[in-house]
Amino acid sequence: MAAVAMENNLSETAFVTLQSEVVPLRWFTPAIEMDLCGHATLAAAHVILNSYRCGQASVRFATRSGELIVARHKGLLRMDFPARPGKPIETNDALVTALGARPREVLLARDVLAIFDSEDQIRDLRPDMSRLAMLDAFAVIVSAPGEQVDFVSRFFAPKAGVPEDPVTGSAHCTLTPYWSVKLGKSSLSARQLSARGGELWVEMLGDRVTIAGDTVEYLRGEITL
Repeated sequence: MAAVAMENNLSETAFVTLQSEVVPLRWFTPAIEMDLCGHATLAAAHVILNSYRCGQASVRFATRSGELIVARHKGLLRMDFPARPGKPIETNDALVTALGARPREVLLARDVLAIFDSEDQIRDLRPDMSRLAMLDAFAVIVSAPGEQVDFVSRFFAPKAGVPEDPVTGSAHCTLTPYWSVKLGKSSLSARQLSARGGELWVEMLGDRVTIAGDTVEYLRGEITL
């Protein structure tokens, strides 16, 4: 699996086996195995629910982060993930130098979450990936209030072989608790400002986060091992 993910050279590759009702699911970047991944889970659910279990309303996955459920919801697929709220930490010079800008607030969960004031600041960031990889965190999320959505973000994980991820479900396990409190509502709209971009609809439900998004199938093929 690690070798296939390295050859794919995408942010994450998901692997499933369909012998049981609860589907084993693992995720790999080109460099490491992940403990949680959103967009590859969404893709796996799309394939299963549209090609193998077409009559089902949902699929249950067994993963390193426990059982995860993905269900059809208003034309989208909605994932049920564990919340990972961050704790405030001091802003340090290493982070500021790596990002090339000073955030107004920094929190730490699995990832560093750096909060800025505007969507333009997030879009204009040009971080130093080699410096980001030296930080004592798995990855760095940057986020700010959105202009047409509740909040925007980007996600950098050079340490895991992913300089910038197109759309990151696991990051929203930390983003959703933060913005739910800041904006005073449980249901929020989000946009990830990567080159490809992506829109998500998230909801805070106690110690869980639901993350909904659309899926588009673009390729079927065979891998020769």
